[in-house]
Amino acid sequence: MTSSRGSRGDLFAPGCPTRRLLDRIGTKWTSMAVKLLAEAAPEEVRFAELQRRMAGVSQKMLSVTLRNLVHDGLAERRVEPAVPPRVHYRLTELGLSLEGPLAAVREWAEAHMAEIDRANARAEKEQRTG
Repeated sequence: MTSSRGSRGDLFAPGCPTRRLLDRIGTKWTSMAVKLLAEAAPEEVRFAELQRRMAGVSQKMLSVTLRNLVHDGLAERRVEPAVPPRVHYRLTELGLSLEGPLAAVREWAEAHMAEIDRANARAEKEQRTG
């Protein structure tokens, strides 16, 4: 099903654009970037600061994540002419509206991580002994 502006797609249809969007906004890097940018809103955050605060993210992965946020209208990018160029990001109103749902998912994950770890340990033990 193709989705037009203002309509909803069918998440269970293979060609649904909602699936592609969920692939992009459902990553840990997107969640972390949106959180940091939301905390700074309405101010901008430099690329280097985002990379410093997002431990473990590669420059390439952060670039792809931020490019997707900009492409989807969730963030804005500003390049300050300097050598090297300074690149700044900030969330749009649409991007700010995403922070609440992502925060709820992060809070759920934090609240249930111990249970998930125990379930994983049980499953791994069963695989070894089963």
